[in-house]
Amino acid sequence: MIASLSLLPLLAVFAGSAAVLVITAIRATDLADILADRTRMGEALVGAVLLGAATSLAGTIVSINAAASGDASFAFSNAVGGIAAQTLFLALADLTYRKANLEHAAAEPANLFQSVLLILLLCLPLAAIAGPNISFWGIHPASPLLVMVYLGGLHLTARLRDEPMWQPVQTPETRNDTPEDSSAPHRSALKPALGFAALVAVMGLCGWVISQVGGTLIARFGMGSTLVGALVTAVVTSMPELVTTLAATRRGALQLALGGIIGGNTFDTLFLVFADTAYREGSLYHAVGTQDLYWLVTGQMMTAVLLAGLILRQRHGPVQIGLESLLLILIYAGAVALAVVGG
Repeated sequence: MIASLSLLPLLAVFAGSAAVLVITAIRATDLADILADRTRMGEALVGAVLLGAATSLAGTIVSINAAASGDASFAFSNAVGGIAAQTLFLALADLTYRKANLEHAAAEPANLFQSVLLILLLCLPLAAIAGPNISFWGIHPASPLLVMVYLGGLHLTARLRDEPMWQPVQTPETRNDTPEDSSAPHRSALKPALGFAALVAVMGLCGWVISQVGGTLIARFGMGSTLVGALVTAVVTSMPELVTTLAATRRGALQLALGGIIGGNTFDTLFLVFADTAYREGSLYHAVGTQDLYWLVTGQMMTAVLLAGLILRQRHGPVQIGLESLLLILIYAGAVALAVVGG
């Protein structure tokens, strides 16, 4: 039905789905903050696991749909393009937080470890692309390895939360992750958890609609799969991450803001696993082109810059944001300009 729509109704459906994603994401942020307090998981871990996975669901469905239809570049670039876009969102959040550099104020060991985990996860598809073209039942060995590394990383993140082996230096600008309501840890998490699950279902539906529109644009207008995946569907399905990050920053849940982006990015690497499984023509990693690889490396480079900022913890930088935030903006803007000119 979506494929039969003319251009204006097609764009209206696209915009409507994006708007619903944004509205849903705002409410999801509130519930995630409540769950962080009531479950005693903490903002960084809830952001990495629950909020990160929930806001990434729409993008997951886009990549699965694209891979199932045989468009490997669309599936791959949607995943890795989203990682680059979402990392940029932390720089935008830093622009809105005026007390200090966001990465300084939101010091949290779990976010540091998640950043290291993300770089490792991005190395695996890079190694798969450079390695021999092998697959078992149409699935490359890198895909199950991605799942194992991701799950192992989550386990270690939880351990780091419960038994930290180091603590960041406390400064007047450092924001500690403590429940706003002292009675929160003793209250039931069932109601907010059910509400959160319902919002996740809505996000998934929006992702399916957006994937259909993206595929229609590629087929009807001959647009490049990589360009649509990395700069259209990836950015639109990443809007929940932007909204949740800005909303969390505004309410002072800084660890949740950082954790949601970094955790969402680590979950986004699993898009490749789902897409490789859905792609039935062999290894997904050997069906993509250099333009898709370009966005993977861009995301990896931006994550390394973010990690450096989290370690250095600069209090104030140029134009009232951290130096790493300025670099993230410049790297992403340069990547987009080169992709558009070259594509």
